[in-house]
Parts: sequence; structure tokens; C-alpha cells
Amino acid sequence: MKVVILAGGLGSRLSEETVDRPKPMVEIGGRPILWHIMKIYSHYGFQEFIICCGYKGHMIKEYFTHYHMYQTNTTFDLSDGGHTDHNSATEPWQVTLANTGLSTLTAGRILRIREYIGGDEEFMLTYGDGVGDVDIEALLAFHRAHGRIATITTTRPEGRFGAIKIGEHGRVESFKEKARKDQSWVNAGFMVFNRKVFDYLGDGSMMLEDEPFEKLAKAGEMMAFCHEGFWSPMDNLHDREYLEGLWEKGQAFWKLWAE
Repeated sequence: MKVVILAGGLGSRLSEETVDRPKPMVEIGGRPILWHIMKIYSHYGFQEFIICCGYKGHMIKEYFTHYHMYQTNTTFDLSDGGHTDHNSATEPWQVTLANTGLSTLTAGRILRIREYIGGDEEFMLTYGDGVGDVDIEALLAFHRAHGRIATITTTRPEGRFGAIKIGEHGRVESFKEKARKDQSWVNAGFMVFNRKVFDYLGDGSMMLEDEPFEKLAKAGEMMAFCHEGFWSPMDNLHDREYLEGLWEKGQAFWKLWAE
């Protein structure tokens, strides 16, 4: 089964980093967050990836072009220009990089990689800027058990803002940190689709999360896989520093793979 990763957006809320590179190439622990996402899927045995490129997509292509060399010890013979590779630490991945346009919306990006799905009845889809310890095997089993077209992974993020009760003249009467159980469920990505989803994407001129999702929900063709574990997006610089801090402290909960 193929894993589609949306990696073409401008990443404007992380402009401190994305002025020079696409958001999926912003690093956590010295590796692009895109690599971390792929390692999560690879841990569960999914090795075929389709990456929807757009903004500065050439940098993603350059990364994979040189990936093997960067991960392998090499002896160069400068007398004849030859080289010998030694221990290889590369991944067993097959990666298709598709230029899906600079300003294409998410539904359109998915339509543009349809040919690379081939005849597969199912494919996975996620965003190129979020990580979590999602049980991909359980997600797929859930999707196949309910038989609908779409499954999205949902989670309740850790509370970032307190609930404040304000009384007369602006006096704060109470302040309470919102617990995770008090948060709303949000789409964490890590989705599974039957290929029938293409029938809901229209001409691709809209966000996947708008009309296509609304139509799927109204038709009873969308289910939620509830994830209670760790998940974090990388929407802004604070998120990036948060994830980097977890990595440095050995608390990167999304790191399911062994070294």
C-alpha cells in the first residue's frame, strides 16, 4: 500500500524556517520532519511513498537524490574517479516525487498523483508537518473493518490555553488549565482512503478538508480512528522548538523505530 504525503504548501506560519526551504524539510534532530514521518510508516512495513511537492519542491528532490551517498561510507579513488560504497544505512523505500503545483489546494494535489496509486484499492495520506505515535497497523485494521471510504485519525491535543471566567469590570473569577479531555477532537492526519475518494474531489479546486470531507461525512462514508497517544503538528516556530526539545531529551514519543 502506498503512503501519500502532502508536502507542497508554503508553510507561511513557520516563515522563520520556510523562507529558505519547504516546511517538510525543516529539521528535528538533524533530520527533516518528512524523514521522521516516513520512518513512522516504515516502522509498520509501509515502504512506498508518493510525495506531493510544490513550494521549493526541488529541495526535496535533491535530498532524495543524494540520500544514498549521505548515508553510506564511501571510498573515492581520485585517480580514476571511481568509488566504493561500504556499509549502507539507507532505507528500503521507494519514493515517487510528484510536482503538484505551487498553489494547488490539497484536493488538487491528490488528484494529480492518482496515476501513481495505480490499481491499488486503498492508500494512506498524511500531512508533511506532523508526528505522532499512531498505531498505523491498528488504523488500517479499523479502516478495513468498518468498510467506509475514508478514515481520519483524530486526537485531542494537549491543552495550550487556560479557561478563564471573567466577572464584572473585567475581574478574573477563576482560571483553569484545560485538560486534554476537555479539548475538541481534531484531524491529526494519518488517513486511509479507498480509491472511491477520488469521486469526491471534484475538479481539485478546493481544500480536501472542506467540501470533499463534508460530502464524505454527510454520506456516512467517513470514520474517525481516535488516537489518545502523542501527536504534535509543526505549525510554527514554537512547535518546532517543542519537538526539537523532546528529541534532545530522548522523549521523542513518535520515534517508534530502533536506531
